[in-house]
Amino acid sequence: MDDEDSEETWDRFRELVNMTPAELDKWLASDRSRDAGQHKDGGESTGHASGRRIVDILRTKKGDLSDDDYQHMRKVVGYIRRHLAQRPSGDVRDTRWRHSLMNWGHDPLT
Repeated sequence: MDDEDSEETWDRFRELVNMTPAELDKWLASDRSRDAGQHKDGGESTGHASGRRIVDILRTKKGDLSDDDYQHMRKVVGYIRRHLAQRPSGDVRDTRWRHSLMNWGHDPLT
């Protein structure tokens, strides 16, 4: 990946991931977080696993990020954008839609 692509990915990721590592860690420890998203064989949801990875990325110095990290950041950006486009009507404060987004590091109420 060239520097321009990396910079664009970084900017989009930082724009959409609006939770701090501490906020995301606290959220991921909650029952509501573990209940949100699609679970494979009763295990951890895809979003929950992604959230743990996002915390690691947020705590990594930009210069130390790998191509694999940037690939995950692009996946996060795509997911958040698609999910935001599916916003349900009404109060979303305590919905699975919001909880799923929060697993991916984005709180739509912030």
